[in-house]
Order: sequence, then structure tokens, then C-alpha cells
Amino acid sequence: MSTPPPSEALAFDAVVLAGGRASRLGTSKPRLVVDGARLLDHVLAATRDARATVVVGPDDLASDAYVLTREDPPFGGPVAGAAAGLAALPDGAAPWVLLLACDVPRAAEAVPLLVTRAAAAPGTGTADDGIDGVHLAAEGRAQWLVGLYRREALDAAVVRVAQGVPVGGNLSDGDRPGAADGPPPSGLHGAPVRRLVSGLRLLEVEDVDGLSTDVDTWQDAESYAHRRAQRSTPSHDLHGSSGGMA
Repeated sequence: MSTPPPSEALAFDAVVLAGGRASRLGTSKPRLVVDGARLLDHVLAATRDARATVVVGPDDLASDAYVLTREDPPFGGPVAGAAAGLAALPDGAAPWVLLLACDVPRAAEAVPLLVTRAAAAPGTGTADDGIDGVHLAAEGRAQWLVGLYRREALDAAVVRVAQGVPVGGNLSDGDRPGAADGPPPSGLHGAPVRRLVSGLRLLEVEDVDGLSTDVDTWQDAESYAHRRAQRSTPSHDLHGSSGGMA
């Protein structure tokens, strides 16, 4: 399924988080080849309609196709990575940002669902009355790192976490990622994504097809490749019949 060109109100940039330790894999997760392509390349397919794309990860992922950055210090977790990615987006930011983990190979199939749901939400074209984001949810579990968020709301959430401001607290005027000195890093390193999205007005899109299934282990990678092979095999081959005419 391809994503229709986003309207101006739903134009988006993209931040892909690819800087984790991948301790369960024992190798670089974004460079892991699954079903004929690197995990990172599977996820980058989801960003093809983005105005600008930032990948947050190590230097060996450098490419002319996107901006590469890294949270400081490295391995700061998804919230620190998201903050670094937002700060690295070029000037003229789109009003929305697609936030993706690099280990979700079917993310590209999720983007049309997220865009459609956000576009249908009341007040989406306004700054005050609309939602702050949409994300997948699988079997009752929120998948925040397969989500589309209002940039202004996500910027404010990053600063709130960095400053340790509780939900509903006030932020200093002018504080946002990418400001002259940036937000203080102490509250971002190791912060859970739940803290980042707490207080945001979010809608869930039920993931009935397993689009948010991630690859954390070698078994996950093998299972994903096996399922893809099954879906691409004609039914008559699965049943051992030629299915043709004599």
C-alpha cells in the first residue's frame, strides 16, 4: 500500500531511531539483513513521503539519503534519540513528524494508516483543537515508536522531560530542541517513551496485521523472513499442485 501525498496540513518529516545496543542480537540491528534488505532500509521505505529524514545512529550508517546524527552521550535510549533527531531536522520543519524505531520492517505499511487516521481527526488542521499524534497499538499495547506526531507537541514534550517538568507544568519561553544551547540532557538519557508521550492527546490505530512487530532476536528475523516467504508463495505451490492447464 502506498501513501497518498500528504496535504500541507499533514506534511511530515521523519526521525528513525537506530542507535540502540542490540544486545539480544549481538550485532548492528539497523545493518541486519532481513528478507533481502537491511532493517534500516525496510524502515526508510516508510519515510519516502517525508520532507526530510533524520537517522539517529552510529557513524557507519552515514548516507547522502538522510541526515545522520547521534544523541550525546550515545546509547541514551529512544527519548534522547528522538530529541537529537528533532534537533537535527533542517529549518522549515513540517508540522508533523513520523517517529519510527529501526527494527520494525513493516513500518512502511503502517504509514498510510497513520496519515489517514490523523487526517480524519477533528481539528487536525489547527494548533489548539486537534490531536497531538496517532500511533499503532497491538493487542492492547501502545506502539509509540510507530507513530505520527504533531511537531510542536513533540518538541514541547522533549523539553518537559529534559527539564523534569510534570505533565501540565509550564515550559520556559523559547525552549525547544534545536535552540542555541539545546535542552539539558540529564532528564532525557534513559527516559522511557511513556514519559515522553504522557499528556499528549493521542489516538490509537489498532494493528490487526502485525505491522508493528519488531525484530529483536535472530529468531525474530527468521520468523519474519519465513512469514514473508509464505505470503509471497502462490497458493497452488503451497498445496503441491501445478494449478495450470494441461
